Amino acid sequence: MEKKPFVSKEKLDEIVREFPTPFHLYDAKGIRENAKALKEAFAWNPGYKEYFAVKATPNPFLIQILKEYGCGCDCSSFTELMLSDAMGMKGEDIMFSSNDTPAEDFQLADRLGAIINLDDITHIEFLEKAIGHIPETISCRYNPGGVFQITNDIMDNPGDAKYGMTTEQITDAFRILKEKGAKEFGIHAFLASNTVTNEYYPMLAEVLFKTAVKLKEETGVHIKFINLSGGIGIPYRPDQEPNDIRVIGEGVRKVYEKVLIPAGMGDVAIYTELGRFMMGPYGCLVTKAIHEKHTHKEYIGVDACAVNLMRPAMYGAYHHITVMGKENEPCDHKYDVTGSLCENNDKFAIDRMLPKIDMGDLLVIHDTGAHGFSMGYNYNGKLKSAEVLLKEDGTAQLIRRAETPADYFATFDCFDIGKKLIAESAKIWK
Repeated sequence: MEKKPFVSKEKLDEIVREFPTPFHLYDAKGIRENAKALKEAFAWNPGYKEYFAVKATPNPFLIQILKEYGCGCDCSSFTELMLSDAMGMKGEDIMFSSNDTPAEDFQLADRLGAIINLDDITHIEFLEKAIGHIPETISCRYNPGGVFQITNDIMDNPGDAKYGMTTEQITDAFRILKEKGAKEFGIHAFLASNTVTNEYYPMLAEVLFKTAVKLKEETGVHIKFINLSGGIGIPYRPDQEPNDIRVIGEGVRKVYEKVLIPAGMGDVAIYTELGRFMMGPYGCLVTKAIHEKHTHKEYIGVDACAVNLMRPAMYGAYHHITVMGKENEPCDHKYDVTGSLCENNDKFAIDRMLPKIDMGDLLVIHDTGAHGFSMGYNYNGKLKSAEVLLKEDGTAQLIRRAETPADYFATFDCFDIGKKLIAESAKIWK
């Protein structure tokens, strides 16, 4: 597929005049259309609910859009729970899926009435001690081990993942939880990440549905929901075709009718926990070319860095780049596109063929709507960027301001040196 920015050069020039680069820009229209398509794809299941993975894009303005389409929140930390609560998510609108979980996180999840998803059998005792009881509705995370494979392609290696319980453990966990008063049960599993195939979710569903039937037969529990979690990916590369969520939803329906209904489990609700799929293609990092370097290679230095988008530096992940205004020019120049961190892996692209880049050119780095801003950090004292929403009426709204030096020094505010730095920041930073 051809990768085109969701914003025109003219509109972006206008936005940049108001909000200096770098910043993450989000497409409200695309987010809405995608959320609507997902809801329609699983409408065959009366209990269906999407729990947006807050970790992917923890911005209340974007979560609000998804909330309008009936989405809840999937949380993995204390602060994500706080954010979801502040958004008006209540009770079973929140799914809490964590690992190596602190007691205070379980305590807040319980106070909010969230569905708690246990990662390990030892967490039963830990949870009971932390909150004083076992919730009536509870979920457990399953890991079947081995590799997860579609035809001849290995999608991922669950056996090497730190998440979830073995088959024997989840069976024992359900028995123990039932004895301790749990009445409604859920199953959760995450077996592969960022799959770009319509086959993954139906295959995952079949594994979980068969496991659910076995668990019901062996433990006598009532399984209320099966959470297919995330894993539906996006086409980061232009030669990849996107997933068709309607085909995926229909594939899950067929497996549901094949496995669960004959087992008398036609009341099971299907949940999803999508982050990348919900937001990834509908965000981009906007940055400006500010330096060029001609040594052993040709380099273009931009005003963004791995602080703004870590995935290429951390994983060697591919993100497509469009040089705005030069979309139709030949890609006849080979560049490393770099940030300014004192690390050689701070590169958005290596040996990438692009049109000739001139200083001041705006570059759009595609597919940063999930795990883009959220993975940012402050190495080298670099500051995280603003987030901007391109609304359906064509206006741009600031939905998170850029960090300032005062933010960076804020945790020193209890010391004299911190107070001095914060005061100086206010004087010199614009």
